[in-house]
Amino acid sequence: MGMSVGGGSGGLNSEPNVVPMIDIMLVLLIIFMIMQPMMRKAIDMQLPDPQPAVVTANTASDQIVLEVLPGGNFAVNREPLTKDNLAQRIKEIYENRPDKIMFVKGDPAVQYQDVIFAMDVSRGSGVKVIGVTPKTPD
Repeated sequence: MGMSVGGGSGGLNSEPNVVPMIDIMLVLLIIFMIMQPMMRKAIDMQLPDPQPAVVTANTASDQIVLEVLPGGNFAVNREPLTKDNLAQRIKEIYENRPDKIMFVKGDPAVQYQDVIFAMDVSRGSGVKVIGVTPKTPD
């Protein structure tokens, strides 16, 4: 491939020898073809059902939600309360309940210390506070 026979000018041949370069490219191509399947990483995921079944809302919920409202006011399942009668009302609600679980919703306008106060009063009444979420507009 790089040899000329016969006479001619007899000078130096300045054509590059591309055979070693092609060999290297083929070796690299084979290496990348072998490595490509090994570099793939699978992620297990569960996609939602494209046709989900319609679930009716449970209107008879037994969850207790404590809302922290602006101005030092509170509401337990929409029953308005103040700081003074909050602890006693929580004790009354959970007195005969076997599971003492409560959710706390904090209004965006209240200070963080008011939400912590509500959680402390609830824990002092023997209630386990599960989640603290921001109050959504009704």
